[in-house]
Amino acid sequence: MNLSAQQISQDFKALGDPIIAEHSQRFFKTAEGQYGHGDIFLGIRVPTIRKQVKKYRGITLNEVKKLLKSPFHEIRLCALLILVNLFAKGDDTEKSEIYATYLKNTRHINNWDLVDLSAHHIVGAYLERRNKKPLYVLARSASLWERRISVIATFYLINNNDFVDALKIAHILKNDPEDLIHKAVGWMLREIGKRNQTVEERYLKKQYKHMPRTMLRYAIERFPKSRRNAYLEGRI
Repeated sequence: MNLSAQQISQDFKALGDPIIAEHSQRFFKTAEGQYGHGDIFLGIRVPTIRKQVKKYRGITLNEVKKLLKSPFHEIRLCALLILVNLFAKGDDTEKSEIYATYLKNTRHINNWDLVDLSAHHIVGAYLERRNKKPLYVLARSASLWERRISVIATFYLINNNDFVDALKIAHILKNDPEDLIHKAVGWMLREIGKRNQTVEERYLKKQYKHMPRTMLRYAIERFPKSRRNAYLEGRI
């Protein structure tokens, strides 16, 4: 029997925990005026969601698309993790369809965990050997989440020691108004440094005095204390 989005949604509603849900509502900033405003949580931890995902290997892409439009955060996360698995196992045609589905549904990929657990596995992986223009379109989007997707997608490239686009996007977003973008860019700069500190510092020496403090702190988090202080005090 084919798995349906309705059946999976029922499974998830049965797994929900009101106490966890209440905590998640606060943690993911769902109050009015906050970045996650309006999101609804069932109260299911990520490890539990991952266990459920393993049970849904027979689901079709059309049913996953329905899950991705769920009002419940955890069900959307489930859909994204299924897409990641389908993409990894798919042929070129299937990968293209999943990539297209992802970008058509960014309005439903609307919190940092949803982006961070999926963007590099799908968008970054798909664009690795293709024109990177879509990353730059996303980086200049009015949507906070599309801008974060552009940054996190470069993680796939960074893992393959390709830093060019990550650094260019970092520069585009250097003065972004959102703290969540500052954190994401700083994180990717740190990841570059873990693989090649010379490349990271070459960028930082030119830009660190002009970037948000949060971005800089994330970027230099793994540096020796004396080196961190030198950057924070403007002595580099």
